[in-house]
Amino acid sequence: MPATGVFSLLWLLIALPLAGAAILLFSGRKTNKWGPYLGVFTVFVDAIIAIWMLIAMMGNSAEQRTFSQNEFSWMFAGNLKVDMAFQLDQLSMVFVLLITVVGTLIHIYSLGYMSHDPDKRKFFGYLNLFVAAMLLLVLANNYLLLYVGWEGVGLASFLLISFWQIKPTAAAAGKKAFIINRVGDVGLSLAIMVMFVTFGSVGFDEVFGSTSQASEGTLTAIGLLLLLAAAGKSAQFPLQAWLLDAMEGPTPVSALIHAATMVTAGVYLITRSNAIFDAAAWAATAVVVVGVITMFMGAIIGSAKDDIKKSLAGSTMSQIGYMVLAAGLGPVGYVFAIFHLLTHGVFKAGLFLGAGSVMHGMNDNVNMRRYGALRTAMMVTYATFIIGTLSIMGIPPFSGFWSKDSIIHAAFESNTLVGILTIIAAAITGFYMTRMAAMTFFGKARWEDGVHPHESPKVMTIPLIILAIGSTFMGIALLFWGNIETWLEPVTGFEEKHIAIPEWALITITLILVLAGAAYGWIQYARREVPLVAPRGNWLTRAARQDLYGDAVNNTLVVQPSFWLSRFLVWFDGSWIDGFVNGSAAFFGGLSARLRPYQSGFIRSYALSMVGGAVLVVLALVLVRLS
Repeated sequence: MPATGVFSLLWLLIALPLAGAAILLFSGRKTNKWGPYLGVFTVFVDAIIAIWMLIAMMGNSAEQRTFSQNEFSWMFAGNLKVDMAFQLDQLSMVFVLLITVVGTLIHIYSLGYMSHDPDKRKFFGYLNLFVAAMLLLVLANNYLLLYVGWEGVGLASFLLISFWQIKPTAAAAGKKAFIINRVGDVGLSLAIMVMFVTFGSVGFDEVFGSTSQASEGTLTAIGLLLLLAAAGKSAQFPLQAWLLDAMEGPTPVSALIHAATMVTAGVYLITRSNAIFDAAAWAATAVVVVGVITMFMGAIIGSAKDDIKKSLAGSTMSQIGYMVLAAGLGPVGYVFAIFHLLTHGVFKAGLFLGAGSVMHGMNDNVNMRRYGALRTAMMVTYATFIIGTLSIMGIPPFSGFWSKDSIIHAAFESNTLVGILTIIAAAITGFYMTRMAAMTFFGKARWEDGVHPHESPKVMTIPLIILAIGSTFMGIALLFWGNIETWLEPVTGFEEKHIAIPEWALITITLILVLAGAAYGWIQYARREVPLVAPRGNWLTRAARQDLYGDAVNNTLVVQPSFWLSRFLVWFDGSWIDGFVNGSAAFFGGLSARLRPYQSGFIRSYALSMVGGAVLVVLALVLVRLS
């Protein structure tokens, strides 16, 4: 239905942070003092509008919760017609809330975290640019406009990861993220092309309404291309290698982009394209496989890292693996993929900001082996971090319990083996999160000389408290009060199956294994002395410290062959292409030099040449005649 009332402000949701970014990035040093506050203000107003829209949407029936706003005809190219049009439905509504509300808290936190950075105005400009691009991505009503937002968040991510470009590692991390994401983006661009050729349109309604007219092979190809795009943006196997390096960016970037929003864009893409995956069983199976692999890769990597942010990054890979897995299950899991995405966005943002608070009090040291006993020096950070830890572990009644348990149950409904794997990954989660909390807040102090741990200012701790409250009650609120299943069903569909294992037994088994993993982590890292230098460990630990050799695999399969191909092409270009061109020029140059003496400028010479030529022509004709 047409967007009226508060829904007519859909364009403003994107325009506000975009205008803020333009002012902050192009106004120069004049805005240094008040620029960061402008960045906070634009996203805060967006959050107010988003909450207003939610309240208005809840007042409508389920059939009247989709609002469209067509601004103008954007593109004509042959039969392709694309409008600058936005769509708000139940799915995009929850994303808009996550982006704006969590984004506001992270912007506020950044006022304290970036207070001494001379380029903080630029930082807030990049944050605003990211928020605008992410909102465009989730509000677009067609794949081409979604692609613009998709590329926008990739650009903003690159700018923010490499924000401290004076550090070679940060500059390299930004380039790495940008290049790997381009690989995934090729998948999205090709998928859009195939959609247009197949359906004659790239609009959501037209594509989804025509899937029955396309062959399963075509839909499978589109689904696999969309999965490639999702793998790049959401750091899923095999395009996961950029995420851990991305921790070189400022910590608020890790919280906003690499925990709550951008890395979940792939989950949004798959869920939004549910009509395609429902009709392409092989593509949906591939989604599940990718999710399972990444779920374990992230958990194993997170268990071995001593860098607190990189350990959380591994955790993010694993948790998004849960979401991707759930999305691949089809109508059984779409709702729960989004449910876990929302709870994860809150508790993981809190965990990343908590890590930033610890770093703030520890002179930016990220090595957990140099932490210990910080609970007494940072009471608020400690309490909020523990709440986030319990939530991600899936301990009741915290938010993560409700969302992760829903995915585990849905996995068992579809495939028992997949269900068992989700429980095992949950046990590993219990281990690495307990390890992280124990190394940071418990045991003996292992601080470096000259370090004086202290609590962060209120501008940083208040967002932590709000996120901790969300990490505690959000799951219950969404499941029972918000009825997330009924809310999303008109967009994603919902199907519930019954399994032989009682739900209470499944919950009990999961909790026992999670607590067993947590107990092992506690014994190893809280009850025993933590060495300042990491022990060598077994082969799996050593592999996990090297990101399971993801970079080595990429280097062997992609980078080195690319170098070899480049060197061959340079040689071929120089020896053959340039050789032919230069050789031709040299040949005619030499021929010209040899013929130059015959161009004397005397008429008698030219007359003699003409006579000679005429004689040769006559001789040729005579010879032809005689033959």
